[in-house]
Amino acid sequence: MEFGLSEDQKLLQESIGGTLDKISPLERVREAADKGETQAADIAQALAGLGVYGMMVPEAHGGLGLGLLDAALVAEMLGRHVAPAGFIATAVMAPIALAGAGSKAQQEAWLPKLASGEAKAGAAIAEAASGAREGAGVTATGGKLNGKSLFALEAEEADIIIVADKAGGLHLVKGDAKGLTEVKLTSIDLTRGLSELQFDNVEAEPLSSGDAALTLRRMIDAGRVMLAADTLGAGWMMIEKAVEYAGERKQFGRVIGSFQAVKHMCAEMASELEPCRSLIWYAGHAFDTVPEEASLMAAHAKALTSEVGRFVARTATEVHGGMGFTDLLGLHYWFKRIGLNRQMLGSPERVRHEAAALQGWVAAD
Repeated sequence: MEFGLSEDQKLLQESIGGTLDKISPLERVREAADKGETQAADIAQALAGLGVYGMMVPEAHGGLGLGLLDAALVAEMLGRHVAPAGFIATAVMAPIALAGAGSKAQQEAWLPKLASGEAKAGAAIAEAASGAREGAGVTATGGKLNGKSLFALEAEEADIIIVADKAGGLHLVKGDAKGLTEVKLTSIDLTRGLSELQFDNVEAEPLSSGDAALTLRRMIDAGRVMLAADTLGAGWMMIEKAVEYAGERKQFGRVIGSFQAVKHMCAEMASELEPCRSLIWYAGHAFDTVPEEASLMAAHAKALTSEVGRFVARTATEVHGGMGFTDLLGLHYWFKRIGLNRQMLGSPERVRHEAAALQGWVAAD
């Protein structure tokens, strides 16, 4: 059996990559970062025109009804171009939450808007994915939310936010709800938006028409696969930049790429990162067709790619020597994106522990 991409999937990735080449060059990324713009309107509009935000929305609600593997191909291209655009929450997590646990009315109200790009969504599930932090956590009582959620994804300017409470329930909160305070967090990665959400008797709609616990699990699994794919794209771009630089930079009258040590560095980066691709592809495939393996494969993909991504980011920078640390080349955008991806929705250490627990090797938390 040959496991690979279909022609449609190849065309999808080429189309997204070609568009991002034009709309998200390094100059545009630098401009957005300088302005603190983590969801560039022009980039989001172009992605909406390609149907990106409707990928995971069922066809009955105006979407494309595609699978997580398709979404992973897009995430890889977004990471490759360090695109300052919302995707994981709006295009993946929120549709999964609404389709899995939302009522018919909630689905009809929001899924078509998400699919068209008319509405943006955020996701506040970090405590469920990464573990509770002191002072963080949301409680639900009588249709009201109280507490605090850290590292909410794409919540800035979101029309709706999917919030997980301490008991594992899911809730839909309007972005402009009374009592909701959003504090923008500054991270090393200036291309992605993170927020602290503070809830003071905030009115919320429960997502209780399906299995909320299972839906939350699927949101976490999908998010981890997207982050792994994003790191894959960013890592390969760093490798390509390192190889290109090694073929141009001269020392002692020779291009540095002719030195065996530099060749080994580039070869090792490629040999370490490429196996992550098949693991991510299978994790995306399992999410839709082999549900009993979905959580384990998502954990493996996230943990391995996070570790390899850090190695690639460091080594590619070293190949550039002192130039690798300058803003002129902009390597730091990919370096920092990989760094943030590593920690979001569970560090490699935590995710590996979950994988061990799923296989019965250790006790679950």
